[in-house]
Amino acid sequence: MTRNPWNLDYSPGGSSGGAGAALAAGTTTLATASDIGGSTRGPAGFTGTVGLKASYGRIPGVAPLSMDSYRGDGPMARTVDDAILLANVLIGPDPRDHSSLRPAITLPHEYPTVEGMRIALCLRLGDFPIEPDIEANTRALAQSLVDAGAIVEEIELPWTRDSMAAAVKVHFGTIMGASVAEVARVHGDLLADYTLDNVAITSKGAAEMSFLDGLRKETQMQRELAEAMAPFDALICPTSGTIAFPAGESLLDGLTVAGQHVNTTAEALLTLPFNVANRCPVLAVPSGHAHNGVPTGVQIVGHTYDEPTVFRIGKALEKIRPWAYTDQHQPRLDVVAPASS
Repeated sequence: MTRNPWNLDYSPGGSSGGAGAALAAGTTTLATASDIGGSTRGPAGFTGTVGLKASYGRIPGVAPLSMDSYRGDGPMARTVDDAILLANVLIGPDPRDHSSLRPAITLPHEYPTVEGMRIALCLRLGDFPIEPDIEANTRALAQSLVDAGAIVEEIELPWTRDSMAAAVKVHFGTIMGASVAEVARVHGDLLADYTLDNVAITSKGAAEMSFLDGLRKETQMQRELAEAMAPFDALICPTSGTIAFPAGESLLDGLTVAGQHVNTTAEALLTLPFNVANRCPVLAVPSGHAHNGVPTGVQIVGHTYDEPTVFRIGKALEKIRPWAYTDQHQPRLDVVAPASS
């Protein structure tokens, strides 16, 4: 079991939780991650690190799941500069991935300030519950952008968790659920209950709604996001609604977030909508700490294929609100001696 270096009672999230924990603990400098539902951004938020879900196709993946339109591979690091460094290595077309974009772009390391930028702030993405610590840290981060000269306007989105859940269950049930089900038929005894439960949930969702109807829901969400973001350069929202997942708990029966029951861990995160709108790049960066010592984070959402803007804002935030290599941003790592025999 991987635990969060900031508080060992909690998980670093997943699926790239090991990468986030290693970065936070200082045992690695860079990590690669894959994200079809928040597997890069969730761990980045919970470990106080930086993670990029690149625009679909910007960074090549492995066939056949590279054709999954929710997929967004990318770097994780302790700083924005380190994330840019690894992103520039990963970006570019690959003949083995037909979805990979050409030509390759090179992300700069230096950007203008955020002065004059118009940035949308959306705390709940519709009806996602968020804990008070997360709201406070997100608002403080937004105010720091205002203090740096940006124009930040709070907006609402007409999304609902139920509508999103219906769409993503069809998607996952048709693609990933089918893939895991193939393995389960041969090696079901080796799969965790959590994995089998998710296959059952998504397969049921795929049976209840056609793939075409799922696409209709997805394109509606994509249109609503594009319309909301049209007057702005980018959008900022929390990475997670919960301040942490307890370590070692499967949470198959859901969990409570800000006094509300949510059915799945996916509904406790605010990441999946941007896998639905996956041509939008998203950079996850730290926003502070919750009362349990676990970091909190925000997502910087760009317009389609606009990685430079999310890094511009990320670099500015890192300068305004330093989070790496400071006394306040290092987990205390105690060495526990093994019990004597």
